[in-house]
Amino acid sequence: MRTIMNAKHLHLLLPFALPSAADASSALRSLQSPALDKLLARSTLVERIAGEDFQRTLPHERWIARQFGAVASCTVDEAPLAPYMLIADGGTPGDAVWACVEPAHVRIAHDHLVLVDPAALELSAEEAAALFAVAKPLVEELGVRIEAPTPARWYLSGEVLGALASASPLRASGRSIEIWLPHDAHTGQRSRAWMKLQNEVQMAWFEHPVNTSREARGAPVVNALWLHSQGAAQRVKSPFAQVFSNATATRGLALGAGVDSSAAPPSFDALSAANANVNANGTTLVELEPFCAPFVQQDWTAWSAALAELEREWFAPALAALEAGRIGALTMTLTGETGSTTLSTTRGDLRRFWRRRVLASLVE
Repeated sequence: MRTIMNAKHLHLLLPFALPSAADASSALRSLQSPALDKLLARSTLVERIAGEDFQRTLPHERWIARQFGAVASCTVDEAPLAPYMLIADGGTPGDAVWACVEPAHVRIAHDHLVLVDPAALELSAEEAAALFAVAKPLVEELGVRIEAPTPARWYLSGEVLGALASASPLRASGRSIEIWLPHDAHTGQRSRAWMKLQNEVQMAWFEHPVNTSREARGAPVVNALWLHSQGAAQRVKSPFAQVFSNATATRGLALGAGVDSSAAPPSFDALSAANANVNANGTTLVELEPFCAPFVQQDWTAWSAALAELEREWFAPALAALEAGRIGALTMTLTGETGSTTLSTTRGDLRRFWRRRVLASLVE
């Protein structure tokens, strides 16, 4: 079998791999991950960013935006990824400011409204097209351009939206939406134009046949638009020779930087077979997302199962490749809800048996 071993350096990005301190006892109970444990124990700390409780963007979004130069600093609460997402979805952002908009469901809780992860709607292409046809003229009445290259993701561009700051869907999902709603980044005031548009779309969709049908079969109705990731495309540059990811923003950044991008392979062995032609001196980035849904749903049994699968398919074979010298270094960036930690391990590091670090020590 061909190996990865033209690649000197493998970098794994693992969103939601770090539970909070409050959830650590549930998430980390009875874990069996000897390969990950050894990699963490022998690794060198490259970077640790604490983050803050009420940041609108997620640490893996800020990290990937910073790596490609879409933002300059790790301290800013910005991840203007919409134009790059548009690139990945086949669009051309140009110099305009774009925001990503996702059809969503907001449910009524005891005394507040809660956003449900838009991905959980599982909208069909037909349903999305029907809802888009209703929303499009309402959006365009505001002088806002709208495109829908995919059923799940729509894109808006227009001066009336101003400098809107809003929260990533996974940041706000499962929580009261009050503090996460779009507001003007400069004044902190709610955007009247956005609130007006949201209300009009909500009313137009209220008794739409798509929602009537979804309600009849027990599926959540589509009753909101969630806007996020607003920004203009910058000139980006990739620190990676090749990128493997299923994340739209990551693939778009890679494309914007002129770097080959493919879907994340299911295992280290599959990556090895696919990656024989990578630049010998380059770093290969692989973004793996099995923790996302369990983390957001607070399903720690499923989270632990995801870690066990990564142990089998990625950590154990990557450790074996490092021990055999088939890769020169393995770096992992693990992120949580607010912060991120990057650790790197070389073959020489594996001999440093006195080093001690455990996953529990990295939780937020």
